[in-house]
Amino acid sequence: MQHKILIAGIGNIFLGDDAFGVEVAQRLSRRKLPDRVRVVDFGIRGLDLAYALMDGYDLTILVDAAPRGDAPGTIYTIEPDLEHLQMPDLAAVDGHGMNPVNVFALVKSMGGQCRRILIVGCEPEPLLEEDGRMGLSEPVSGAVDQAIEVIETLIAKEFANHSLEACSQIPEAATLDGSS
Repeated sequence: MQHKILIAGIGNIFLGDDAFGVEVAQRLSRRKLPDRVRVVDFGIRGLDLAYALMDGYDLTILVDAAPRGDAPGTIYTIEPDLEHLQMPDLAAVDGHGMNPVNVFALVKSMGGQCRRILIVGCEPEPLLEEDGRMGLSEPVSGAVDQAIEVIETLIAKEFANHSLEACSQIPEAATLDGSS
């Protein structure tokens, strides 16, 4: 069975740094990645992400703005606890919005499974304009390449770990020439 990874850029391009995940996905899609890695700019399409997660990815890396109180442009890698998800109220699932927790819960409610989720997040600069703005702030724009490096490292580690697991499943008595 082939190990599959989904890189999901999420965010709203009309809300400044919220577009971080979208920008990272667009740049990653122009890079050479392993065949079993799919990069998608989901924007704010939560239902599309939910259906993609139903495809059985071994690892999903969400890329998003993640306000946690550090300096704008700070990159985080977060592994959320999906064990205790509550089923969403169907009214909470927005066809034109993105709430990752609701998306994960929706996948679970449809009988799917989010095997492993990592979030590569970036601390956004506060949005001061009431009506929003297009374009990333300078510190967040400067963090895009760092996020790509983090994601490429996560991909390499995931495939290396998967190869080690596959090798550990070879019977110990097997030899190179096929005799036992």
